[in-house]
Parts: sequence; C-alpha cells; structure tokens
Amino acid sequence: MQHFIKFLPVAALLSCSLAWANPVDTTDFTTTTLAANDDGSTGLVSLGFSADFFGLTYTQAYVNNNGNLTFSGALFNYSPGGLALSDQSIIAPFWADVDTRGAGSGLTTYGTGTYAGHTAFDALWPAVGYYSSATDKLDTFQVVLVNRSDLGAGDFDIYFNYGPMAWETGGASGGVDGLGGDCAVAGYSNGTGAGSGEVTYELPGSAVCGALIDGGSDALSSNTNDGVTGQYLYESINGQIAPPPSAIPEPSSLLLLGTGVLGLAARLRRYLV
Repeated sequence: MQHFIKFLPVAALLSCSLAWANPVDTTDFTTTTLAANDDGSTGLVSLGFSADFFGLTYTQAYVNNNGNLTFSGALFNYSPGGLALSDQSIIAPFWADVDTRGAGSGLTTYGTGTYAGHTAFDALWPAVGYYSSATDKLDTFQVVLVNRSDLGAGDFDIYFNYGPMAWETGGASGGVDGLGGDCAVAGYSNGTGAGSGEVTYELPGSAVCGALIDGGSDALSSNTNDGVTGQYLYESINGQIAPPPSAIPEPSSLLLLGTGVLGLAARLRRYLV
C-alpha cells in the first residue's frame, strides 16, 4: 500500500450495576512508550506468546501509531484503506491518522502483562490527538491479545476496548476538525489483499463518517459484541476467527442482566467445547 506525502495547509464479563465501567485496562501491563510522533511505528516487539492468526504463527508485532498492529512490517499509512485491500496481516482497533505531537495528546504505549487471568499483550492509545498536532478532540482505545494456549496451541483472543472517541479523521485524509473525509476503520484482515483466501472483518460503521465516534450510529464506546459496553471480542481458534455476533446496543436497565448472562454463556460454551 502506498504512503502518500502529507501536506501542511473489563475485564469483567458481567456487571449488575446500571453504570458500565470503561473497559480500557491501564493497570496490568508493563508500559513502553512510543515517543510523540506522526505516522511512526515501533520495531518488532514481543507478544510474550505464540498467536496463530489465519494459519501463520506470530510471536512479535509492530505497533503502529495510526491505530493498528501489523506482523510482516511497519505500516505508516494514515488514510485507512479498506482492510480487504491490505497486503499485510493487520489487527486495527481504530485505523486513522493519530498524531501524538500536539500539546495535551497522550502517547501510544504497549507492553505485556495479564488480562482476564491470562498472559497478554496490549497497545493503548490514551486520549490521543489527530493530524496535524490537533488536540481539540481526543480518542482513547486499546487492543489486547490474550494467550489462550490453555484451549489449543496458538489460540488467542483479541479484545478491542474503547473509551471516549471524539475524532475520526486527520487533516491529510480530507477531515476538517477531525471529522469527515476518509474516516476510520476498525477490524482485522489476514492480508492477502482481496486475493484467494482473503479473510477480512470490519466493524459496522467502518469508513462511514460519523458512525464510530461518540453519538454515532455504531459508536464504538457505547456498543459491544460480548456484553461489556465499549468492548469487542474476537476469538482465534485453530487459526480462524468465527464470524462475530452482531453488536449489542448499550442495554437499558431492564435488559442489562439478561444481556450480560448471554455474553457469559457464549464464553462458557467455548470453554466447555
């Protein structure tokens, strides 16, 4: 994929409280900070375990400042093409033009630790700004890869966790004040570039301006697919990820308990297989 030049111009599954906790986990990981940058990436960093992602086993990944993890090389692209066109295996909680150089922006961090009692790797974008050095709107999101080798060699879980999400686009992607233009995409792909064997999933609302941010029709911070508001779970079993369930809207007080139980039951079914 070509990188164009820019121009300047929860862990809990069920809660009986009516208030949902922010699922972003900042407590159980060692933390390495990626210095303030625009379009930067880490070198290869250790996951701390082996992850079978669509038939290829990875023990390392690149953390890209623009809201994603890749495995075969760093990704500098700031405008999120459709994941089906990606020529790299990618896991993207929020692929958009993150710019952490502005005063008041958080810095991307990553590290290993534990999550839900299992060895895990996380990358966190805490209250980060957008291109060019803008901080009038901030986004908080996280991806956590959780070792589930207790279930099968290479098995792992992918969690996307979201806090407040206020912007969707950088200024070099056609956005104005963080909105509009080529808008953010979230999901994953095995990186065959829409060729034979291509497997891609994009969260509802991806590339639809206004959909993924707070107040949008598919707002990441107020929807879920596992019963925890602001959290999305994808389970890689034998190298494959089953089609995810439909997003569950933030439950009302009358539906909260039932929704949580359904999410818990879905998890238990996997453990008992």
